[in-house]
Amino acid sequence: MSDRFSFTDLHDRARALRKRIALPEGEDPRTIQAAAWLAEREIVRPILIGREAVIRSGAADLGVALPHTVPIVDPSTSERRQGYAQALYQKRKHKGLTYEQAGEIAGDVLYFGDLMVDAGDADGCVAGAAHPSPDVVRAAIHVLGVAEGSALVSSFFLMVLPDGRPLTYADCGVNPDPSPQKLASIGIDAAANHRFLTGEEPRVAFLSFSTKGSAEHPAVDAVREAVEIAHTQRPDLILDGEMQFDAAIDPDVGKRKAPDSPVAGRANVFVFPDLGAGNIGYKITQRLGGAEAYGPVLQGLRLPANDLSRGADWEDIANVATITAIQAGA
Repeated sequence: MSDRFSFTDLHDRARALRKRIALPEGEDPRTIQAAAWLAEREIVRPILIGREAVIRSGAADLGVALPHTVPIVDPSTSERRQGYAQALYQKRKHKGLTYEQAGEIAGDVLYFGDLMVDAGDADGCVAGAAHPSPDVVRAAIHVLGVAEGSALVSSFFLMVLPDGRPLTYADCGVNPDPSPQKLASIGIDAAANHRFLTGEEPRVAFLSFSTKGSAEHPAVDAVREAVEIAHTQRPDLILDGEMQFDAAIDPDVGKRKAPDSPVAGRANVFVFPDLGAGNIGYKITQRLGGAEAYGPVLQGLRLPANDLSRGADWEDIANVATITAIQAGA
């Protein structure tokens, strides 16, 4: 793949897969518009979750031609709800969940969407435009669980710079203060996803306010430990740290600050030391740097489910649905 990345390539990949993507916030105007756009272009097969009358009325108000081929599922009347409740009860009864509670929770749109995926009635789920991220992630973990071989659920953003270069930022949405072990797992999973989505060889920089010993602090030690763990677990990956952002992305600075690094000045995957840094970093890159931000994409789940920013527009929803479809085809 060339250095210039086009999201159109992902649309084409998703179109070939024809995956069914559940959209739990089906009554939200942004979701309705995204579903219509995706269905019209046959990129994914959207499933809107919500009350049909509200959704049809919302589409009319928007002037959107929502194809009648787009399924609309209302959890309050769906015959699937009882089976989903039983499945949820079996998953969570060891945590004290009663069957009555499972029946109530199964009617929640977030859980209903993930239960559709768990049952094979959908291939992936996308929500978060109208729900806080912790609620979206909690439902996904409770229903879908952590993938075999993954240490935790985390997230990344695919950032596309104005010059077309794709970068991956992690974790920007889930883990507030990851341990070195978790940070290593975040980096390993982000590397795999960068390769999967862009076709590029990942070069992973574990970020800090120090580059190769320029500062001493427990926070720096934690990043160094994460790098050592990641090296041990995946010696085949190109990764390095601890490293400041300028040393990671700027070739001239990288040569000066870390001349022997295989990553300095060439990084395309950036692992932030905590959620504060990651969340701030992606928003600065997006708002001041003019980058396109696709995500947050969840990694480490058994089956695909993804979050959205509550500031998402309909195009953001469509793009995350596209990525979710590609994950489902992996």
